[in-house]
Parts: sequence; C-alpha cells; structure tokens
Amino acid sequence: MKAGKGLLDLTVSIVNWNTASELRGCLESVLGQGGSISFEVIVVDNASSNGSAQMVASEFGDRVRLITNGTNLGFGAAQNQAMKMSHGRCVLLLNPDCRLLSDDVMERMMRFMDDNADVGMLGPKILNPDGSLQYSARRFPTMFAAVFRHTLLGKLFPNNRFVRDYMMTDWDHNETRDVDWLSGSALMVRREMFESIGLLDERFFMYLEDVDWCKRAHSGGWRVVYFPMVAVSHRIGSASDQNPIEMIKQHHASMMKYYLKHDGRTPKILLAPLVMLGLRLRTRARIKMGKLG
Repeated sequence: MKAGKGLLDLTVSIVNWNTASELRGCLESVLGQGGSISFEVIVVDNASSNGSAQMVASEFGDRVRLITNGTNLGFGAAQNQAMKMSHGRCVLLLNPDCRLLSDDVMERMMRFMDDNADVGMLGPKILNPDGSLQYSARRFPTMFAAVFRHTLLGKLFPNNRFVRDYMMTDWDHNETRDVDWLSGSALMVRREMFESIGLLDERFFMYLEDVDWCKRAHSGGWRVVYFPMVAVSHRIGSASDQNPIEMIKQHHASMMKYYLKHDGRTPKILLAPLVMLGLRLRTRARIKMGKLG
C-alpha cells in the first residue's frame, strides 16, 4: 500500500495524562509493528506532572512527535491537536493504556480501510488485560437505556432489554459488522471523513465524544465498522482512576450534553430529569465508594 501524494499511510495519535509507564508500553507496541505501511506517532501530553513528556523525549526521541500542553485540555481537544498536524491518510486514536496484541494490527486495519472506501471508522476487538471482552462496539445510547443503567430500575431489572440492546451483549463480537458506535480508546478514522464531518466536539471534555463523532459519521454517510480480526488490550482507568470523583462528574456531565444535543428536540428529553436524578444518586454512591465504575 502506498500513501497518497504528500501523505503517510497512518498517524497514530495518543493523548496522555500522567500515565508514563502505560504510555511506554503502548509506544513500544506501536513502534514494534511490522508490515509495509508508513506511519508516524504523535503524543499529546495534557500537562502531566509525573514526567511522562520527559520520558517520551528521552526514550523515544525523534521516533515520536511530542506536543506538550500547559493545561489539561481534555481528550477531544488534545486529539484534535494531533489530527490537525497529522500526515496520515488515516489516524489511529489510541489510549496510552492500550497494547496492540500482534505486529500486524495497523497494517490489517489499513488494508481493510483501503479495500472499503465507504468506511469512515474502524475499531478492533478490545480485550481487558485478563483476555476477557470489552464491549467496545455498541448501539447508540437511549434515554431508556440511561434510565435502566443509572437509576434503581437497573438493580430491579438487571437483565433488561434496553441495556442488553445498548451493550450488544447478545452478540459474541467475533464477526466484522457495521455498528452504531465504537470506543475511542482504539479507533481508526479516515482523513476524508473527519475533513467532511469535522473533528471531535470539544464541548465533551472526556467521555461520549466518540459516541457523538460516530453519530455524525453515520449522518455524513460513512460506515462505522467493528473489525475483530485484530485485537488490542486496554486497561480501563489508568488515567481516570487518579482522580475518580472528578471523572465521575465529567462522565455524567458528558452524558447529559450528549442527550441534550441529540434528543433535546424530541419527546425523549422528557426523561432527562429522571436520568439526572439517577446520575446524581449514582455519583454520590460512587464518591462514597471512592471509585469510578
């Protein structure tokens, strides 16, 4: 595969906040990729205080392009920084707590993108560190799913169809298929797609920006495809666990922003007060527990 004029095949974009050891492992797995594709790696450091940026500069030198921010701009804004300066025909958004589990992950994903010009977004199978499945391909969230996930109704009806449908738990996630949305922790996107629909919505500081982006991709006529022929390991929470209370608040704030943006003019928004009440109760409970789950 050859890059278009003036472009590499792929840009790998990693946003980091205080995850130096995880970031090191992620970069090693990326730079160890084989195959014939041309690629660059960009790390955007969001004002880490644990020496992450210094580690990248000293250990990876000119193999990685490093952007250092003076403040934490959030996930979406930092990823947008990287995409604006990227040279790849495609961009692979990758969390620093991810590992590519074979040396052909990037090449096989690029090959699929090249063979399917209508695919705007492609996501690999994502596994927990113990090898179990992460449900990284889901249907779009609905107010009903939110009510059953974030209120006492979820405990009363734990196997309800709204959450099952949202999480797609009745599917084994072992086949390539079009889906509603894919996790931004490991997501390959086509340049033509984000040039046509725009970059990530920076109003989402963290969480739900990937859901919103996938929804906009569908609206723009692009396919969003889950591709389990390659796998990535992802340790959830390496950054968020450092400040769980704030991350809980950010997650819930982003959920309400998403529903207001996409359901604000439909009757579904009438469920918003119930969702908000459930989120507040859930936040209080998790703050007492001292964790994000």
